Amino acid sequence: MTGRVVVIGVGNPYRRDDGAGPAVVEALRGQVPEDTLLTVSDGEPGRMLGLWDAQDTVVVAETVHAHPGSPGRLHTLDAEATARCASGPASSHGLGLGETVALAAALDRMPRELVVHAVQGADFGLGPGLSAPVLAALPELVHRVAATVHAAHLRLRSPSG
Repeated sequence: MTGRVVVIGVGNPYRRDDGAGPAVVEALRGQVPEDTLLTVSDGEPGRMLGLWDAQDTVVVAETVHAHPGSPGRLHTLDAEATARCASGPASSHGLGLGETVALAAALDRMPRELVVHAVQGADFGLGPGLSAPVLAALPELVHRVAATVHAAHLRLRSPSG
């Protein structure tokens, strides 16, 4: 098995809870194997698709809006479940992660494996800093992403991988 393990922290640290994805990436530095690609994205579909290729294991950390919400609640989704979150047909603008995954599938640009670890946000206003519920959930979110990364590296290094 070839490929990389890519972690993408999706979000904007200057939109309060939307900064959880980038915060996860920062927290992972020194905690995951050196050959893990740690990167941050604003979630724009073209840039997201440019960060992975078909042989990669991609782990996305992000904040989600949920209505009704439970701020701080954690979710783990595979590619199929993420694509089902798409609100409509894939298009070239105004896409969320679900639509990005659907677009990647339509373009045959899906990674070998995709795992999304997300936290429900409470505050998406302007400014830095996470809300109390998201900040409290951050250590477990980092732990889940790190565990997924370590498991992916084990699969890549195993003789049967």
